[in-house]
Amino acid sequence: MTDVEIILWSKLKRKQINKTQFYRQKPIGDYIVDFYCPKYKLVIELDGSQHYSNSGQEYDLHRDNYLKGIGMKVLRFTNYDVKKRLTAVLEIIENEMH
Repeated sequence: MTDVEIILWSKLKRKQINKTQFYRQKPIGDYIVDFYCPKYKLVIELDGSQHYSNSGQEYDLHRDNYLKGIGMKVLRFTNYDVKKRLTAVLEIIENEMH
C-alpha cells in the first residue's frame, strides 16, 4: 500500500465508520479497487499523479463507467485530499453511506 492508502485504511478498517466492513485491494470484475464497502456498494479510489495523464484519465473513466454500470458508487480522492483534508474525506464517505 502507498502511504496515502495506509492513512485512509487506518480509518476504514475494523468497521470504524458506521460499523461497516471495508475491504482493500478488492477484485471487482477485471479491476482491483483500492477500497470497497459491499453493504453500500461503495468503491473508493485514491488518485496519485499517474491518474492525471490523458491515458490515466481515460482508463479511470472506463473503469468508473464499468463499476457504475454494475451498480457501484465510486468516490475518487486525490492523495492531497487524504493527506491534508482527511476529516473532509471521511465525512464525504460517511455521507455516501446514508
